[in-house]
Amino acid sequence: MVNMICIVCPIGCHLQVDVKNNYAVTGNACPRGEVYGKEELVSPKRVVTSTIKIIGGIYNRVPVKTNIAIPKEKVFECMKLLNDIEIKSPVKMGHIVLKNILGTDADIVITRDM
Repeated sequence: MVNMICIVCPIGCHLQVDVKNNYAVTGNACPRGEVYGKEELVSPKRVVTSTIKIIGGIYNRVPVKTNIAIPKEKVFECMKLLNDIEIKSPVKMGHIVLKNILGTDADIVITRDM
């Protein structure tokens, strides 16, 4: 049995995941907690937030993130790719910088106008 706190919403349910019983989840107040508890043990995912270089902006870097969560094991590889990206100002929030990063179906998007 694995104990964890659900982070899907502000309630923070205390989940118990029974690994020996097909990852059965208890303690969740909503169906999203059940999905989170199982997914976190079977194939954890994370949204990546970072910055990339920008030329001509009010700052030297602009914030970006993945539009969906990517497999946790690909986070560092994604961060390494972001180090080499440089764009030119102006950019708008929501602009896609990279599509389908690392074959994950996730896009890297700008999170601030600059």
